[in-house]
Amino acid sequence: MRAVSPATGAALRMLAATADARVVAEIGTGLGVSGIHLLQGMRPDGVLTTVDTEPGRQQLARAAYREAGFAANRARFIPGRALDVLPRLADGGYDLVFCDGDRQEYLSYLAESLRLLRPGGVVCFEGVLAQGRSMDAAHQETEVQELREVLRVVRDSAALVPVLLPTDDGLLCAVKRA
Repeated sequence: MRAVSPATGAALRMLAATADARVVAEIGTGLGVSGIHLLQGMRPDGVLTTVDTEPGRQQLARAAYREAGFAANRARFIPGRALDVLPRLADGGYDLVFCDGDRQEYLSYLAESLRLLRPGGVVCFEGVLAQGRSMDAAHQETEVQELREVLRVVRDSAALVPVLLPTDDGLLCAVKRA
């Protein structure tokens, strides 16, 4: 388990602030580091919904949020597999979706994110460079191929305005067009 880098965290905080985010979904709670950055950028009345398969991680994140000074009602923790949970979330009800879960499910996360996001909302994918492997054709692992496909689909989508930020292991972000 690796936390997002300070540069990735700063980018997430800025994106949440730019989107004037009130409602954010996070796939992959981790230890709560990315969630803290998102909460710092969100509106003071904003709520972060975070999904993770490991309830123990969510307990650690809950403690980290509390220690960082966030009220308990600022985060909603949903244990479970993202592709089982996301379909239950509201269409067009989210300002930002941050994906840092199973990289082999990123294409499915993209489809769900497009449904979840309001026009003008932002979707972000952590780790898309895979330590440079996604840019090297010699690497053909399933995860790397999935990352290449996400990069291609986001780049070619008429519904998205993308950017690949060179933070840590790559942060792919895109704004959903109106």
